[in-house]
Amino acid sequence: MKKILVTGARGQIGSELVTTLRQQYGTANIIASDIREGQAEEGPFETLDVTDGKALYDAAEKHNVDTIMHLAALLSAKAEANPKLAWDLNMGGLMNALEVARELNLQFFTPSSIGAFGPTTPKKGTPQETIMRPTTMYGVNKVAGELLCDYYYYRYGVDTRGVRYPGLISYETPPGGGTTDYAVEIYYEAVRNRQYTSYIDAGTYMDMMYMPDALQAIIKLMEADPDKLVYRNAYNISSVSAAPEDFEKAIQKHIPDFTLDYDVDPVRQRIAESWPDNLDSTAAAKEWGFQAEYDLDKMTADMLEKLCTK
Repeated sequence: MKKILVTGARGQIGSELVTTLRQQYGTANIIASDIREGQAEEGPFETLDVTDGKALYDAAEKHNVDTIMHLAALLSAKAEANPKLAWDLNMGGLMNALEVARELNLQFFTPSSIGAFGPTTPKKGTPQETIMRPTTMYGVNKVAGELLCDYYYYRYGVDTRGVRYPGLISYETPPGGGTTDYAVEIYYEAVRNRQYTSYIDAGTYMDMMYMPDALQAIIKLMEADPDKLVYRNAYNISSVSAAPEDFEKAIQKHIPDFTLDYDVDPVRQRIAESWPDNLDSTAAAKEWGFQAEYDLDKMTADMLEKLCTK
């Protein structure tokens, strides 16, 4: 990777990934893009709608990039609220980005998700290869996206790569419409109000990951020897499997008077129950050295410290 176009750069992952990439590869070499304009950028920025294939091609060609990191997408809960928009954005945008990568011979990354799994998937130690029958539009998009990236690799030789992210936790970016966002909100509310009402029920385990681990996974995968990659587009990665009460206990080690109660959202609860408790990330560790640094306690300590100083 020498020059990278990041789509969805103002989203949960993109906003932090751009900063990390610019620190590592140089500000001028990372072109952020998003449909939303925002504050003055510290580096190159393109206002870009990924459903416009020509505009996407023009941006990549203009900046002479060698890599696309395609992050523009509608997340799980928002996708359920507007499934047609989710399909048009998530699949139409992905197809456009892959076409640009094919036409310009670019390296390509896009993330999949635990949302690609469904209620019939084994929930504990979910294998790298297993049954995938999601019951959400977001999940359907992710499974189709994994297959589409595989197709572009096998059919056209595009160097496609990707991971299946668990829920992502960050102190930098507010929640963005995902089912696992309670695990972000709980920290914000612990600092602000010493209390949180969870829309996910007690005992509902899901995989989570701290954003620094998520960002380093992208860089490590994209820099890996392509000859060692077997799965390429859908590596399970995992670090923390937790239910709401686990976050409560971890937070109470630092904020003893923190309290947690529940007001379960049936839609997001149904989505959460269809996802794995924890993923088997053996393939990622073996093929490109994935290893998470943060467990629940280390993540909690860092999250609370960072939020208290914001």
